[in-house]
Amino acid sequence: MKPVLSKLFLVIVGFFAGSAVWADDSGPDPKEVKAVVDKAVAYLKSSQGDDGSFSPRIAGPGISAVVAAGLLRNGFSPEDPVVAKTLAYLEKRVKKDGGVYDKMLANYTTSVAVMAFAEANKDGRYNTVIKNATQFLRTMQFDDSKVESGDAKYGGSGYDGKSRPDMSNTHYFLEALETAGVAKDDPAVKRALVFVSRCQNLPGEHNDQAFAKKTTEDDKGGFVYNPLDPDNKRDKTPEGGLRSAGAMTYSGLKSFLFAGLSKDDPRVQGAIHWIRAHYSLNDNPGMGQAGLYYYYQTFAKALTALGEEPFADAKGVKHQWRRELFEALKKRQRPDGSFSNAGSRAYGESDPNLATAFALLTLSYTAPTAK
Repeated sequence: MKPVLSKLFLVIVGFFAGSAVWADDSGPDPKEVKAVVDKAVAYLKSSQGDDGSFSPRIAGPGISAVVAAGLLRNGFSPEDPVVAKTLAYLEKRVKKDGGVYDKMLANYTTSVAVMAFAEANKDGRYNTVIKNATQFLRTMQFDDSKVESGDAKYGGSGYDGKSRPDMSNTHYFLEALETAGVAKDDPAVKRALVFVSRCQNLPGEHNDQAFAKKTTEDDKGGFVYNPLDPDNKRDKTPEGGLRSAGAMTYSGLKSFLFAGLSKDDPRVQGAIHWIRAHYSLNDNPGMGQAGLYYYYQTFAKALTALGEEPFADAKGVKHQWRRELFEALKKRQRPDGSFSNAGSRAYGESDPNLATAFALLTLSYTAPTAK
């Protein structure tokens, strides 16, 4: 049977069998993905603490939550021994105020915990935990009770509700709300959209910050980590602006789409323009190898939300990005199944539990969309 007819035959058979079939071959071979996932899971099983945690001294319950979400998104059941043990650990980290944290990183760890609980909430067992955690996250935001709308901090979220907000914490905050089912027209989402817009190198109606007015053509449309530190020597450009970075730009695009902006919105188009010009899976554009696995999961989530497949870069080259992303991860997996980032400024990814958790979460987005 010819390949085209064979593929059509499989689609028809799948349809009449009442099961979902892959309508395209843009993703990697599922067997290859399973092999990489199985090796990663085997490593994580060997490194799980007796209390169900993963590297709690680094980020409290944060890494454990990412592991749980990654396992669940890759088809593991909440009753799977590793998952169940991790979820039990996370439940013990729930505070009276609804947050899921230890002594630090309350916004980040609660946000990723919401994502994990939501993935495991098929029977509603975590409804109350998610509701209370979401309410706690709202208290972390710089809302009208803390600053005026004209303040650059307005709408953003930081690590603990008191420290300055940044794009990383805010996109996790928004993703948690979206995962919890919060409406796109919710006041907290609208406020966050104000801050996210001010993190974009796109001067105009939505970003009146001084750095945006000094944006170079190469940085235009991209996102910065912290719009409140224009004198930061690390991020400052020779022109006096702030450089755009890959992970933050994909986070910004994802946040815009989660917040309900249309794909025709100038802010969305600006982000897409920057991404086309800086498409890469060899590094985190603008950051080198720093935060590479963090970058991969924002890349996957943003392009999934965008829905452009294949994705064309600025030169018109069309990328089967799911397949390319899988290959980028596969070649970086270590013999023991783990992943690690030993580069300078790895942002915690030198810890295999964190890098492997991000990689596992990313792998769950590499399958082509089921039609």
